[in-house]
Amino acid sequence: MAEEKKANRGAWFREMKSELKKIVWPSKETVAKNTGTVLLSSLVLGACIWIFDFVAVSAVNMILHVFA
Repeated sequence: MAEEKKANRGAWFREMKSELKKIVWPSKETVAKNTGTVLLSSLVLGACIWIFDFVAVSAVNMILHVFA
């Protein structure tokens, strides 16, 4: 049984090595472009959330001041 596990482990590593050889890595330019896109999208989404939060808090405060 232990021999089978060792054989399976060796086969797994061989398969992993052959799969890693198939990977097509992106160029530096592509990585930089994608990184910039992610950062810009994160900033825009963060700004939208911040604006929505500000408007919601202001609305709640206005309602509380009217009825308090």
